[in-house]
Amino acid sequence: MITRPKMPAGEPTARSWYLVYCKPRQEDVARENLVRQGYETYLPLLHDIRRRQGRRVSVIAPMFPRYLFVHLSRQTDNWAPIRSTLGVVSIVRFGREAARVPDGLVTILRSREDAQGIQILPLDEYQPGSRVRITQGGFAGYEGIFQAASGRDRVTVLLDVLGRSARTTVDSASIEPA
Repeated sequence: MITRPKMPAGEPTARSWYLVYCKPRQEDVARENLVRQGYETYLPLLHDIRRRQGRRVSVIAPMFPRYLFVHLSRQTDNWAPIRSTLGVVSIVRFGREAARVPDGLVTILRSREDAQGIQILPLDEYQPGSRVRITQGGFAGYEGIFQAASGRDRVTVLLDVLGRSARTTVDSASIEPA
């Protein structure tokens, strides 16, 4: 989700994206408080599967937990208030230099969002015939062959069980490359 404050006319556009390290589960708090102070922020979100009371539920969570992008100018912006903003720990640095994020990364992330600002993660990394390992459920630990994506959050995997081939459908979040 991106939030942009109105910029005064004639302001220099020599801005770059930087990373802000946030307190645990306080990315939204940090984003809201930075926006109130007039900073432009970007918090990429995605659908995630979590366990709650023994059930699997879909939640919307930050794509990069504890990190938030902020668009700043070295010449015109005052960086000092960022460190003391509620929800913020610090600006990510390499030595004394703030870690500058390539502009192309933020552009790519924005291009992969749906209408609600949620990241659409492609299943392109799994090609039919590639080996995968099931990480959750009754077949956890089994290795198989990726067959196809079957539906929004499901995939079909061909397993070798007791010397026979068995096709099963599992949650796409419960497989990894073998």
